Amino acid sequence: MKKDILSMSYDEIEDHVLALGEKKFRAQQIFEWLHKHKVHDFSQMTNLSAQFRTALGEYFYIYSLKIAKKLVSGLDNTVKYLYKLNDGAVVEAVVMNYKHGNSLCISTQVGCKMGCRFCASTIAGFERNLSASEMLSQLYMAESESGEKISNIVLMGIGEPLENYDNVIRFLEILSSEYGHDFSLRNVALSTCGKIDKIYELAERRYGLSLSISLHAPNDELRRQLMPIANKYKISELIDACKTYFEMTGRRITFEYALIEGMNDSTECADELAGILTGFPLHINLIPINKIDERDYMPSSKERAAAFMNRLEQSGMSVTIRRTLGADIDAACGQLRKEYRTEDIN
Repeated sequence: MKKDILSMSYDEIEDHVLALGEKKFRAQQIFEWLHKHKVHDFSQMTNLSAQFRTALGEYFYIYSLKIAKKLVSGLDNTVKYLYKLNDGAVVEAVVMNYKHGNSLCISTQVGCKMGCRFCASTIAGFERNLSASEMLSQLYMAESESGEKISNIVLMGIGEPLENYDNVIRFLEILSSEYGHDFSLRNVALSTCGKIDKIYELAERRYGLSLSISLHAPNDELRRQLMPIANKYKISELIDACKTYFEMTGRRITFEYALIEGMNDSTECADELAGILTGFPLHINLIPINKIDERDYMPSSKERAAAFMNRLEQSGMSVTIRRTLGADIDAACGQLRKEYRTEDIN
């Protein structure tokens, strides 16, 4: 069976090159073709001999995905891709244009098993983890198709990144390799529901990437109603892990808080939230939830969201309300995949 060369580290490719009887420097040439020039076929690696290119094609394949659907917002030029993988599964990626450059939100799993009650990603069900090459291909396809450079990457699409820890780490290592795309991990943000053991492991690596915590409640009782992971980890334990992450990386933590009408958006909740988030630099990102048909949750009104933010600011917290992008193309995670699967079934 052929091996996925796009998911291989530089050292792994070097080992294979030596095993095929070639010089070590060939590994750098291959890696550059894959991750700088982003070729899809070994025949395009023109500084390799024809014989070597044929041998590579016999043992390896270069992963590529297809665009199943593309939506462009008429409001803000946000672009949403539905990518079709080799096994027929689909995932989403979103390109968002900001003043500082283009940000790409990618998926790390096909579906999600975390079960957050207000999220569309979990409704269509979990299928499997994505490989490093499937994550990299979301970036390479977006850059190639748009003709524009991606300056920031957010692991905040479909899936829980820390549930796919090994492949995500491999993705980050390949992404940041000086021989390849050479992408600064300080321009990468990873969003997690709060898998505490993996947060500590990630801190040990000192990558310098930003960490976003999906909190969404100021106490354990309310969080358990919204997020099943709260049955395993207490908020106090999660905050301790975040403090360690900051101490080891120097990177400010962002806490994501989805505002749900009448559930977690009272001034009392704001006061309680401000009371637990102390002792280290952090930012609170308030998110108006997207209404999904399968749930009764409604987004907070602009007035309640503004009051919640003002209350936090009065407590000295750094807080913003996330700007809604791609509202006319259902750019929220999971919605396009869910619709595509429904169309396929029907």
